[in-house]
Amino acid sequence: MLNLERLRTLYAVSRHGSVSGAAEGLHVTTSAVSQQLAKLERETGQQLLAKNGRGVRLTDAGRLLADHAARILSQVELAQADLEAQRGQAVGELMMGAFPTAVRGIFPDVLSRLRIAHPKLRARLQEMEPDESVPAVVRGDIDLAVVLDWYNKPLPMPDGLVKAPLLDDPVDVAMPADHPLADREAVDPEEFADDEWISWPQGGFCFDWLMITLRGKGLEPRICHTAREHHTQLALIAAGLGVAVVPRLGRGVVPEGVRVVPVRQHTMRRHVYAIWRADADRRPSIRAAVDVLRGVGERFGG
Repeated sequence: MLNLERLRTLYAVSRHGSVSGAAEGLHVTTSAVSQQLAKLERETGQQLLAKNGRGVRLTDAGRLLADHAARILSQVELAQADLEAQRGQAVGELMMGAFPTAVRGIFPDVLSRLRIAHPKLRARLQEMEPDESVPAVVRGDIDLAVVLDWYNKPLPMPDGLVKAPLLDDPVDVAMPADHPLADREAVDPEEFADDEWISWPQGGFCFDWLMITLRGKGLEPRICHTAREHHTQLALIAAGLGVAVVPRLGRGVVPEGVRVVPVRQHTMRRHVYAIWRADADRRPSIRAAVDVLRGVGERFGG
């Protein structure tokens, strides 16, 4: 009889494209992955992997079995969901991922509420960007993710996922306190055409959004500095090194020497929502987490 954990390991290799990637996704060593695959080959009597340069590839038999493994693991997920639904309690382990400002802005409260309301649920959180967490949900590495997209740049979403809106997060323009526009009640981004800009790193989802948005307003920004974290961007602004678009969620205390001014009519927003696999939709643990996320998110809605 085929071993479920070995099928899970083969499926992880097919998803990640390498033994090392599968090991990282499964949170085990590469040696453990190799041992599981070797045992699976002995059980099936077929070669499942072949060398491909410095890496490996699935053989025809390997791809065939990996396809079956995907369906089997999906059925296992459905069985787990049905059992939890029958019991009606949020129990077991729930793995979640979220982008950094959501981790900082809402998850301390979310995790605390889950612990009190559902003491038999072991909620676990990993900080990860949406381009990491979405495929992690699809693969089954995590159960639920909190992700974002922008009002004019949706996040690509694969089939087979369910989503629930949590909050809309307005953005402000952050600038040095001595900036000519620092005392305004509201600003338009195009008013900063002559300023140097601080942005997220190039190639990321938020950087692409910023460039699309500013260019759509007839502004070609001069990106002089980049930083992933908003508090790092604010530190650069406090030093008089530029301006930035800064969302409010998870922003924390604005440092001395920085002014944040709302974008006029709050036209620039991030949409924050939770996603999970459709085959896990009946799990009480998923439902419990989404309910708590929605409750906490209501306090931040802009």
